[in-house]
Amino acid sequence: MSCALALHSCSPALGLALLDGGQSRSMAHPLGRQLANGLLEAVEELLPAARWAQLQWLAVATGPGGFTGTRLTVVLARTVAQQLGCPLWGWGSFELIARRRQQELQGLEACWIGQTLPRRGVVAGRYSWQNQGVVELEAPRLYRQGWSELPGPSWEAEMDAAADALQLLQLGQAAAEAKQPGPWQPVLPIYPTSPVQS
Repeated sequence: MSCALALHSCSPALGLALLDGGQSRSMAHPLGRQLANGLLEAVEELLPAARWAQLQWLAVATGPGGFTGTRLTVVLARTVAQQLGCPLWGWGSFELIARRRQQELQGLEACWIGQTLPRRGVVAGRYSWQNQGVVELEAPRLYRQGWSELPGPSWEAEMDAAADALQLLQLGQAAAEAKQPGPWQPVLPIYPTSPVQS
């Protein structure tokens, strides 16, 4: 029986989902700025540390989201995957929203999903429904002029940490069944407001 963990901390709530013996369950912890102090305790509530060696794969939300929160779960997932030698897959938080709202997305040619940053603009990505799946047409980045800069339909990002963690679990399960490699090295946080541009 498989054992897998999904982590989502791109919103003020920490979302966790566990696949254990064919059963899945999720929970959300409204940790906000206390994520650094409560992350390990929350994970251990779902899966005690003594059982972490049983993990066969992990999935994590890579952002956009809060700078510290997103990085904490990505670093934890990367570290555990590296130490256990198990696959790790990452998906963007806006893509998870598009998947959760796929029925609405199917009726549109494409849609922007974004998060308003006071006095800075909007971080947004563009998504479409093609060939029975969500496609990211434009990766999330900062638009300093705000929503007026984005042509076409748009949604303000509404994250649901527990539901999105379950989605991560489903996506990870599909990747595992397809025997995708899942190296931990390329799973990095999305930080579209970085002051340092590459």
